[in-house]
Amino acid sequence: MLTITKLAKRFGISRTTILYYEKVGLLLPASRTDNGYRWYDDKESQRLEQILAYRSFGMSIDDIKQLLDLNGTGTHDHLLRRQFNNIEREIQSLRLQQKAIVDFIGMSNLLENEMVTKDRWVEIMRAAGLSDEDMHNWHRQFEKMEPEAHQEFLESLSISADEIKRIRSWSQS
Repeated sequence: MLTITKLAKRFGISRTTILYYEKVGLLLPASRTDNGYRWYDDKESQRLEQILAYRSFGMSIDDIKQLLDLNGTGTHDHLLRRQFNNIEREIQSLRLQQKAIVDFIGMSNLLENEMVTKDRWVEIMRAAGLSDEDMHNWHRQFEKMEPEAHQEFLESLSISADEIKRIRSWSQS
């Protein structure tokens, strides 16, 4: 059994964080002594580990409550996919903001130097041992399984709209 201070130290968080998780109903102590000391056992320690993992994904407290209650069901996957998609939209929005800033200050090469471009991506894929046919197959599978994400990925590489259209067209065949 661990005190709140020892539990906080184990996970590198503050006592206040644990008290907050208790207040919102995410983490309750296994027991309390007559003088008010909170004690946490392995079950609570594992639950805190899950809470911290979900927080690192950017999940809201309400979503974390649902995730902990669902314990790996299909809805569990739905909530995590929704968060993944939220993060992807945020990344795309940030990329658009970067581009707007670069366009505003007139330094278009800045964006190319800071981001992975198509040429750099191809170089990475080749370094990983993928042939042209392997890369084509990769695009086909990506298009088949996640067409919208494939579109967004291609856009993130600063590829022209015409080239994206060509890539997606042969990816569908």
